[in-house]
Amino acid sequence: MSLKVIAFDADDTLFVNEPYFQETEQKFCALMSDYLSQQGLSQELFRIEIQNLPLYGYGIKGYILSMIEAAMQISNKTISIDVIEKIIAFGKELLEKPIELLDGVEATLAALHGKYKLIVATKGDLKDQQSKLHRSGLGYYFHHIEVMADKQEVNYQKLLTRLEIAPEEFFMIGNSLKSDVLPVLAIGGHAVHIPFHTTWEHEKIDHKVEHPNFKTLDSIVDVLPLLLK
Repeated sequence: MSLKVIAFDADDTLFVNEPYFQETEQKFCALMSDYLSQQGLSQELFRIEIQNLPLYGYGIKGYILSMIEAAMQISNKTISIDVIEKIIAFGKELLEKPIELLDGVEATLAALHGKYKLIVATKGDLKDQQSKLHRSGLGYYFHHIEVMADKQEVNYQKLLTRLEIAPEEFFMIGNSLKSDVLPVLAIGGHAVHIPFHTTWEHEKIDHKVEHPNFKTLDSIVDVLPLLLK
């Protein structure tokens, strides 16, 4: 492999993210339990989240707005200001969650630093993702941080153009087959999937991935034998 750039997803690849969203969803369901079952509330919130993605994009702020909208629709616009305030507080708590690095992350970055150009390629709210990376203490290792509006083929192609590299020189590491693997393989890059124990429903796919430029690994440190030959 003639690699130049190693890209890392952030959420649930470098540090914990999805479990915090699940905790917040459970609080939302408890708050709205007089209206629907937990399953019904979760389904309605998810439906509104996906409906709002083209408007709000990915990230916590859009999630807060979707929770408020879901509460209004579920209650037929009868919820109190107190409920809205509690939902906003849930969102602020989510924004202020501590950074919990995943096992092996810093050791992997330290081993690769100086040998490749390391970047972050992630989705979400720009301010929130920059804040998390700053608080993580990992910023030192990265040449570039790219907070992408989405992770489709066109978004990766634009990233490669800015980095002035060919697809075969790009290596993506992430926990989402849908966002971190499939579009990278489709444009001719290399991708590694490192599964996280929980995945947002929107990121799941229903088929197996087989490709010569693709591997699934158990841990982020397992990329080192591939990249330090």
